[in-house]
Amino acid sequence: MFKPLIFYIGLRYTRAKRRTQFISFITLTSVLGIALGVTALITVLSVMNGFEAELRERILGMTAHATITGPNGQLDDWQGLDRRIKDYPHIEGAAPFITGQVMINADRRVSGTMLNGIMPATESKVSDVAQKMHQGKLANLVPGEYGIVLGQELANYLGVLVGDKVTVISPQVNSTPAGIVPRLRRFTVVGTFQVGMYEYDRNMALIHIEDAAKLFRLDSAVSGLRIKLDDLFNAPQITHSMGEYLQDYIVSDWTQAHSNFFRAVQIEKRVMFVILLLIVAVAAFNIVSTLVMVVTDKRGDIAILKTQGLTSGSVMGIFMVLGTVIGLFGTALGTAGGVALALNVETIVPAIEKLFHVQFMAADVYYINQVPSKLVWADVYVIAGMAFWLSLLATLYPAWQASKINPAEVLRYE
Repeated sequence: MFKPLIFYIGLRYTRAKRRTQFISFITLTSVLGIALGVTALITVLSVMNGFEAELRERILGMTAHATITGPNGQLDDWQGLDRRIKDYPHIEGAAPFITGQVMINADRRVSGTMLNGIMPATESKVSDVAQKMHQGKLANLVPGEYGIVLGQELANYLGVLVGDKVTVISPQVNSTPAGIVPRLRRFTVVGTFQVGMYEYDRNMALIHIEDAAKLFRLDSAVSGLRIKLDDLFNAPQITHSMGEYLQDYIVSDWTQAHSNFFRAVQIEKRVMFVILLLIVAVAAFNIVSTLVMVVTDKRGDIAILKTQGLTSGSVMGIFMVLGTVIGLFGTALGTAGGVALALNVETIVPAIEKLFHVQFMAADVYYINQVPSKLVWADVYVIAGMAFWLSLLATLYPAWQASKINPAEVLRYE
């Protein structure tokens, strides 16, 4: 008998009468507060997931999943090592590389750059640079012709186009009768690439591996082998077993090269989750003030119900139903709004930028010049669940206070 009555009265109290318009307004603000908090939390976490996924994709598009090098920082017989690991489990491709810091000069402009010597025929096995070419193609890197492919931002800074000449200055030196002078080599720009990350587009250049060997005086040696794995998230386990298999070599993976960066992203995500969850908690505990006012307003009703046989537990249940309805509506509204916003961030943000003539993500400041979003349904379930339980928790104290009302004391003044 009392169970349907509890729900009926609890739901009845959600509808405002003329004299309780203010209480109804407070109830509405509680619902909207929870909804806004949940919406913000889902949207922000989706954007951070998008940033993490985008950064991982772009970084690993230019960086190998794993790298093998020798104890002295180079490999003298990389062909033999390549044959040795060809049939090793989880390896999908391998390519040699030579890397070093240089300075590139064009006219009056000079820039420090990471210069990578690659083998165009095998580079596509371990990186996506061939698909990121803005002008020209990797095949234009012909050994002996000293061609160079620049990042698009680097080319813009130097003011060069395809076909122009640049001077590469190596930190290694030549001894001449006039003294010690740095090694210089003229290169022809044969292409540009654009990854979409300022770090690579501004600070990287590619040449043929044979030209790099001559520039850095490595003869037939290379800096190492870049490896592409079938499961990049299992890279630490794979490289550990590979290191035991190749005991004379140093094997590292992408989690070691970029561990601090991705760890910082994860920490920022957790901190942001806690901060925004506090906003949801504040909105949820607005339900306390709402229910306290409702209890004060309904003291006479509660007293009459108790004199007619309604138990304290049932009275408590009435106000828990009222608070739960508020929390449920707020959580549902916020979840729907957050999912809709997260799925359309990549459309909404450019529209706002165009409308107000602003740019939120400047390419020369941030790694990525657009706002990505990746909705993870597990996050949505956790956020919605926590918001609902916080709302339910907020109903306990006011409902308990309502159950303790003494009918005799209330009805004495009626």
